Amino acid sequence: MEILISNDDGFESPGIIKLANALSTIGNVTVVAPHRERSTSGHSLTLHKPLRCGQVKENYYWVSGSPADCVYMATRMIMKKKPDIIVSGINRGANLGNDIYYSGTVAAAREGAYFGSHSIAFSLCLGNHTDITHMYWDTAAEFAKTFVPMVIKKNIPLNNIMNVNVPNLPSNKIKGVKVSKQGLRYYSDEITNRTDPRHKHYYWLGGEYKGFENIPGSDCVHVDQDYISIVPLKIDSTNYDLLEELKTWEILFQS
Repeated sequence: MEILISNDDGFESPGIIKLANALSTIGNVTVVAPHRERSTSGHSLTLHKPLRCGQVKENYYWVSGSPADCVYMATRMIMKKKPDIIVSGINRGANLGNDIYYSGTVAAAREGAYFGSHSIAFSLCLGNHTDITHMYWDTAAEFAKTFVPMVIKKNIPLNNIMNVNVPNLPSNKIKGVKVSKQGLRYYSDEITNRTDPRHKHYYWLGGEYKGFENIPGSDCVHVDQDYISIVPLKIDSTNYDLLEELKTWEILFQS
């Protein structure tokens, strides 16, 4: 099994190292990840400036771009074989609900799905605590080692992404696994206006976590209940219910 691993926390992050070590026991692993943290970078490709790429060791690379850049470079230049599966993570922090639209972790997996490979995003959910005394990377890494072969064996359709969120708990505290729907999280929206030593204005955007909508069966609820959450995401964003409604409008545009 050929496995490509990327992330948005950078090639030196503990999550990607734990993930690579775990998955190397079940397949041939290649790591291609950003040279620095690119959290909340969303799904972007670098088209207007050069990219640089460096090799850390055998089958382990960094790229001076976004997570999507990393997967793009890996699949089209670095890897000699097409990956059977692309795994992004393990992210330091949750990617629940509407986080997926900003997440570089999910973007890397989505880019893999565009390429035509099975794709999974893994995140370790830190909860509401600002002081994290212990990161249970092994809980997420061990689940990845179980789940990755399942996705290939079950032949999940290639135009989907499995978004997996794992509570930051030891394995014996995890209550189980739930297949979830996408939830909704809330963040502060204030913008702080500051002045630098040269009297020029700069700004810090908000982003403090404020909680989630209590939607039964959602990823936010399941993780809060200490379950591992799996949300199947699709590339096709068409709203098919609204599509049928809008088709009835077509006559209004006819001259």
